[in-house]
Amino acid sequence: MRHLEQELDNLRQDLIKMWRLVITQVTNTGDSILTFDKDLAMQVSMREKKVDAYELKNDSNCENIIALYQPVAIDLRFVLAALKINSNLERIADFAYGISRILIANPSMILDAELITETNLRGMIEQVNKMMYQGLDAFENEKSEFAAAIFSEDYIVDEINNNAPRIIANYIQKNPDRAFECLHLMSTFRKMERIGDHCSNIAEEIFFYIDAKVLKHSPKK
Repeated sequence: MRHLEQELDNLRQDLIKMWRLVITQVTNTGDSILTFDKDLAMQVSMREKKVDAYELKNDSNCENIIALYQPVAIDLRFVLAALKINSNLERIADFAYGISRILIANPSMILDAELITETNLRGMIEQVNKMMYQGLDAFENEKSEFAAAIFSEDYIVDEINNNAPRIIANYIQKNPDRAFECLHLMSTFRKMERIGDHCSNIAEEIFFYIDAKVLKHSPKK
C-alpha cells in the first residue's frame, strides 16, 4: 500500500508541474498577442515539446498504476481523473502554441489597439488565465467548490467569443485592407474559447475525483 501511495503522490506532483507549465504557456501566449511580442511567442513555441513530454510521462504513470496496483475507490477515481486532466492540459497547450504560431508566421502583423479593446480580447485572456489557476487551486487543495467557479467563468469567455465576430465583421467593412489580420484575430478568439472549454472539462474531472459526481453532459449550476 505504501508503494501505491508513493506512486499516486509522484503522479500528482508531475501533473501539478505540467499544469504550472501550461499556465505559463497560456499566460505568455496571451501577453504575446496583446503586445505583438514575437520573442515571447517563440518561447511558447519552444516549450511545446516539454508539455508533450509531460503528457507522455503522466499517461504512462497512470497506466502503470492501474496495471500494477489495481487502485479502488478514490484512488482509482484520482488516476482516471488524472488521465483526462492530463489530456486536457495538453490540448490547452496546443491551442496556446497555435496562437503563438500566428505571430511567428506573421512577424509584421499588428492588430488595431482599438479593435482589441472593443472585442475585449484582453478580458477574455484574463478570464482564461483565471480559470487555469482556479483549476490548479481546486486540484491541489482537493476542493471541488473551487472548481465550481470555473463553469461561470466559462460563460463569460463564451459571451466574449460570441460577440467578437460581429465586431470584427464591422471593422473589416470599414477597413478591408486589414482583413488578413482580422482573420487571425478570429482564430485567436476561437482558440481561447476552446481553452476555456478544456478548463471546464478539467473542473468536471475534479468533481469526479473528489465528490464521485459525473457532471459530463449535465447543466452546470
